[in-house]
Amino acid sequence: MNFKKDTVVFVMGVTGVGKSTIGKLIAEKLKIPFFDGDDFHPKENVEKMLKGIPLIDTDRQGWLVSLNQLAKDQLKTTSCVIACSALKKKYRDRLNFEILPQVKWVHLTGSFECISKRMAQRTDHFMPIELLNSQFAILENPIEAIEVDINLTPNEIIEKVMKELFKKSEFGLFGLGVMGKSLCRNLAKNGFQISMFNRHVVGVEENVAANFKNEFKELTTSHAFDSIELFVQSIAQPRKIMLMVNAGKTIDFVIEDLLPFLSEGDIIIDGGNSNFKNTIERTDFLKTKKIHFIGAGISGGEEGALNGPSIMPSGDKEVYQSVAPYLEKIAAKGEKNMPCCIYIGPKGSGHFVKMVHNGIEYAEMQLLAEVYDILKVQGNNPSESAEILSTWKATANSYLLEITIDILRKKENEDWLVHKIMDKAGNKGTGNWATIETAQLGVPSSLISTALFARFTSFYKNDRVELQQIYGKRPSQKLDITTNDLFEAFQFARIINHYQGFKLIFEASKVYNWELNLSDIASIWTNGSIIKSKLMGDLVVVLKESDSILMNEKLSIKIKELKPAINKVVSECVLNELAAPCFSESVNFFNACTTANSSANVIQAQRDYFGAHTYQRVDDETGQFYHTIWK
Repeated sequence: MNFKKDTVVFVMGVTGVGKSTIGKLIAEKLKIPFFDGDDFHPKENVEKMLKGIPLIDTDRQGWLVSLNQLAKDQLKTTSCVIACSALKKKYRDRLNFEILPQVKWVHLTGSFECISKRMAQRTDHFMPIELLNSQFAILENPIEAIEVDINLTPNEIIEKVMKELFKKSEFGLFGLGVMGKSLCRNLAKNGFQISMFNRHVVGVEENVAANFKNEFKELTTSHAFDSIELFVQSIAQPRKIMLMVNAGKTIDFVIEDLLPFLSEGDIIIDGGNSNFKNTIERTDFLKTKKIHFIGAGISGGEEGALNGPSIMPSGDKEVYQSVAPYLEKIAAKGEKNMPCCIYIGPKGSGHFVKMVHNGIEYAEMQLLAEVYDILKVQGNNPSESAEILSTWKATANSYLLEITIDILRKKENEDWLVHKIMDKAGNKGTGNWATIETAQLGVPSSLISTALFARFTSFYKNDRVELQQIYGKRPSQKLDITTNDLFEAFQFARIINHYQGFKLIFEASKVYNWELNLSDIASIWTNGSIIKSKLMGDLVVVLKESDSILMNEKLSIKIKELKPAINKVVSECVLNELAAPCFSESVNFFNACTTANSSANVIQAQRDYFGAHTYQRVDDETGQFYHTIWK
């Protein structure tokens, strides 16, 4: 890669590997200042080491802070090279503090025997050879460094380091569809040197990467490939490669194609809408190959990918730290300018959270479609409906509300475009998976499944046309509701939708031992995300207090205020034969979940009657199970 003018090169390794020698040569080659970290040890540290006493972490803390400050000071005007043992990850983390994207690590490695022989020949170093054992004992090999064997000659070492520094990209992106292209531009605009790959198919996809590079100025220094081998070789080790290809078997085929060219410690990031169970399987498989895998759900569509998406990464936490500077830099920024990208949890959890995100999105879209249908029955044309929805933005704004307003205003010639769009809604899988998972976990996230089934119903267009001829059109009279009734019903249904979505995440976290933080998840959905909204911002605070939205005192007061409106709207829809499945399900669910004594006792009695499934009694606190001979 092109060496940046604002970069710190840390040369690390145990004592005796030649950090100072190699560091000076690198600095000379790059024509930048060199600093030996040993020169910055306080006097008491030097005295301890001269006595053969190993330093402890508290001894090193001030030293590490001073080196970090040295690096920051140098970055104000130029680059520099600093030689420093930095044997533990936490030491490197301290040295990286607030400058991680501007740091490059060079790790000089060698055997104990080789290094001890070198040290025996040295008389000018305060570190006794006895301390070499202790250094090897605490050494935690970095996964983010350029690793160089000290058995090479100094010239060979410098040649290898220079090659890595100057000719390697920091990040690779595989797949240049709409999202992949936008993410590439986002990465490049944020100053990252990237490699881009797209397959070459004669007559179908030719020179996609090269043509894309030439199309945008920010990609001038990026590398474009249609050869997988050259693409992989162009990326600095450990490689960080994001896949932006279709979920499913395509991911497995791409991994299979990449594997022959990858090296131990490389990192693959799946940025697609993969099934979380497949992500878990891929993580386990790649672990056997000593390749790391990060599953990262990404929300925001084309615009979000370009200007800042919401990102939900999961996997090994230490591995995530290696890709965090890239993902967090390109993510949208939320409250206090914090990135809408956090470490979600263990393998698979990121794609699970993205799946639920999409399920919430399904229900939000369906609710807005039902609002449109009700407003249409009330006699409003699309533009008039858009004006009504615009008044809702002051108190209940959301990305989906905003785009729905734009959609309803769009005209083609003299008619509204929405009138010309076939009423058949597709889906790409995440809604299906969320519905399956909510059933398997036994969590009643019913608005997600209701929204999914509404899409399925829409797809039976021919059946709907024939059935309308048999049963007649629905009555055309207006519903006896006000615009404010509809707005309050919409608010009510959205709260229930979000309650169900976060409840599904909460229950899955318990079952899979993920220990997910619901408030943090809400926070990364406040910007960049398709479901960003004012409500989501409120939920960041609500979910800090309780894992259950409906248990929140302020929201409970709000729900009680909104309840009459949802009752009225749903009643009017039913009486006037107007389908409003998500509105109806929201109040049905609420009535069920707020009823202490339900009718499920009859169901359990029925199960016991025909299947001897037994039941528990309300007058027996022991929890014992009973069976009755019913006839």
